[in-house]
Amino acid sequence: MLQTLPQRTRPELSPYRMFTREEWAKLRADTPMTLSEEDLAKLSGINERVSAEEVVDIYLPMSRLLNLYVHAAQALHSDTTTFLGRRDNKVPFIIGMAGSVAVGKSTTARVLRALLARWPDHPRVDLVPTDGFLLPNAELEARNLMHRKGFPESFDQSALLKFLADVKAGLPKVKAPVYSHFDYDIRPDQHIVVDRPDILIVEGLNVLQPATLPKDGKAIPFVSDFFDFSIYIHADAKVTEDWYVNRFLTLRRTAFQHPDAYFHRYASLSDDEARTTALGIWRRINLKNLEENILPTRQRAALILDKGVDHAIERVWLRKL
Repeated sequence: MLQTLPQRTRPELSPYRMFTREEWAKLRADTPMTLSEEDLAKLSGINERVSAEEVVDIYLPMSRLLNLYVHAAQALHSDTTTFLGRRDNKVPFIIGMAGSVAVGKSTTARVLRALLARWPDHPRVDLVPTDGFLLPNAELEARNLMHRKGFPESFDQSALLKFLADVKAGLPKVKAPVYSHFDYDIRPDQHIVVDRPDILIVEGLNVLQPATLPKDGKAIPFVSDFFDFSIYIHADAKVTEDWYVNRFLTLRRTAFQHPDAYFHRYASLSDDEARTTALGIWRRINLKNLEENILPTRQRAALILDKGVDHAIERVWLRKL
């Protein structure tokens, strides 16, 4: 569990400052609650209902902190361009969000996006999941990587890096591909268009993973090189396993029932068969990816959100400046 981390490092040497839920909630100050119950219902995930209490205690302090970071970055960009005697395009503030499958990244990203867009200094906030940069199934099959879907090698890293470089350069109407969980594949005729937002949230499994360093010293860009702030969502692996299985069971009763769904073959499974199938997928693919590639990047995040069994965030770890 994440809370054991300081026991391996003397508190004064830890790069993080830890806050209990109660301590973090006090940092909200006078930040107003701008989301209604109807908003929260729309933003919630399949198995995660976001409560007003969670927004007040966790997300409002987080949006207040990020507003400070964005304001400081905007001021620094303005001062730097003045110093250089040039007029650059507006540079979006990019937030990277990482964590395991089924840990709640998408829900967190949606809630954070909604809150940040209500601050007056940055009303335009876009969200791009990196699922869209997975290689198409045909390519994964050609490379014998279908069983490694979600692992770093299953992504088109070059396309993702180009997308981030173009966004960070302030280019207009940059396109990101769209992934369909219904089709379990890329939809080549659909795109997310990112047109010089104030903030861009990039959410994905491996977005904090560093590239392999070259021996000749040449520069190799990391995805995280383009981030101005990064967030890692953590939960115990066994807890996340339970969430994954519950989500699978829910989808079996809903989306999988459609005859055109990629996973329609699971719709007729019994509860026991579906649970066994979900556990097999989790342990064979998702847990392995978590342990080998995702969890090791946790310490690279600026902010770590530590969840309990009920999806509520119990502790917050903020990297010291």
